[in-house]
Amino acid sequence: MKKTYFSLMLLCALSACGSDDDEETKDMIYPVINTTDIVAVPTDCQVFKRGDVIPLNVLFTDDTELGSYNVEIHNNFDHHTHSTSSVECSVDAKKEPKKPWIYNQDFDIPSGQKSFTARHDIAIPADVDPGDYHFMVRLTDRAGWQQLHAVAIKIAE
Repeated sequence: MKKTYFSLMLLCALSACGSDDDEETKDMIYPVINTTDIVAVPTDCQVFKRGDVIPLNVLFTDDTELGSYNVEIHNNFDHHTHSTSSVECSVDAKKEPKKPWIYNQDFDIPSGQKSFTARHDIAIPADVDPGDYHFMVRLTDRAGWQQLHAVAIKIAE
């Protein structure tokens, strides 16, 4: 009985030391949203017109494997910030939204990719409130690490 108990304890101890727990096999590095090696769109302070499109073009990279990304657009009529850029854009006076544009879409990246260029034409509704908006991209790698890139844009009439 003691021999069986000892063997069982040894087996449990050895199985707890699997290679999945080794620091060298864990992805501990954030993914990268690269806007310098390509012509990235949109950029800080860029102006788009209602009814037009915003041509998203951003390069994503990761040391291990990319996962997914999210694109969110929302109004900045209250002048809040997301602090990912040092660029200061001129802003309109604060205002209450009447028909603000809200866009929020998730996209998967094909499995096994360490580099991926996101390209989308995002249609701006013709009847939304003009003014200051935030354009945000959230990139998540397969391990769950996330990176945020936010720019201030303006929607004009």
